[in-house]
Amino acid sequence: MGDVKKNMEWVFLFIILAVVCLVGQRWLHAGEEGNVHEVPGTVISVENDEILRAGAGAVGVQAATVVIVDGKWKGMQVRAINHLNGQLDMDEIYVPGDRILLAVQEVEGEITDAKAINMYRQHWELALFAVFAAALVVYSRLIGVKALLSFLGALGVLWCYYIPNLLEGAAPLPLSLAVLVLLSMVIIFTVSGFTRQGVSAFLGTVCGLGVTLGLTLFFGSRLHLGGMTTPFSTLLLVQGGYGLNMQHIFYSAVLLGASGAAMDIAMDVSVSMGEVKTKRPDIGVRDLIASGFNVGRMVIGTMATTLLLAYSGGYLTMLMVFVSQGTSFTRIVNMKLVAAEIFRILIGSIGLVMVAPVTAVIAGVLLNASWEAWGVRQPAEK
Repeated sequence: MGDVKKNMEWVFLFIILAVVCLVGQRWLHAGEEGNVHEVPGTVISVENDEILRAGAGAVGVQAATVVIVDGKWKGMQVRAINHLNGQLDMDEIYVPGDRILLAVQEVEGEITDAKAINMYRQHWELALFAVFAAALVVYSRLIGVKALLSFLGALGVLWCYYIPNLLEGAAPLPLSLAVLVLLSMVIIFTVSGFTRQGVSAFLGTVCGLGVTLGLTLFFGSRLHLGGMTTPFSTLLLVQGGYGLNMQHIFYSAVLLGASGAAMDIAMDVSVSMGEVKTKRPDIGVRDLIASGFNVGRMVIGTMATTLLLAYSGGYLTMLMVFVSQGTSFTRIVNMKLVAAEIFRILIGSIGLVMVAPVTAVIAGVLLNASWEAWGVRQPAEK
């Protein structure tokens, strides 16, 4: 039985690796269809005569002479247009020496038009990801490799399956629940293997997602949150997404945000209980569950505050505006945008509170079940 489980784990990892490779191929060839291509280039000169500055923002057109540094047009100089719309969060003004991303139009092998898109940040992002991957593998070794594969696999599922189906009009909540259950299974079993701790963490996470979904539906309608509080939601509608259920997409975002922390709590509790059972094979179900409850209480005590700080960090400038204007507490908490973030924090925190005890009970029962039923040898008495 043990060999079968080990083989299943490697097959599972192979499937995830195959998915990652297919997703990587799709990303590498993205933007290469038709006669428009995306290429990196270095700015060698700029013309700012048509830029009108107004305070911190700017509107108008910046013309830049750019030399392409990669691809079949490497070394070619093009004149690229950079449109400025006065949006500080989107606009970028370039100077000579900047590495930027260009969108070039090709006709019969020749570039007929070029547009500056963004600063070229991809190489430094890859370097940062390499640091993350190296730190993960050095510390966690084989588990780190598994975690890295599950990370890439989850990213691929979200990008290549979940989001396209949402855009095509699939029911957001059933789709989100199915995808999150799948991702929970992939991530947990990839890291922990097909073990009792993994099964306990998976079942605890699924139960927590069910509770979170119920709370989201109940309180979401009563808070009158229509779903337009998420970034780029208005732009999504303008681009033709009028048939999308934005309220349920917002609810799905709440579920998605809470699922990662739920998996973390469930794994913490189940692995801790597994360690207790390994050191004390004679421990009973009640005592083992009590140990799981103690671990869960400690973890939840900091995790709820972690969610508060994480969401607050994303809206720090908004909070600064409120403080600078002396906005009253009553007005702040009743604003739609603030209410949506309070909703996210509290729904996620309640879900975490439910995950810990459920996982403790499930792990207590599974870890004290017959060892022979799992195809492993009972730990020797010490």
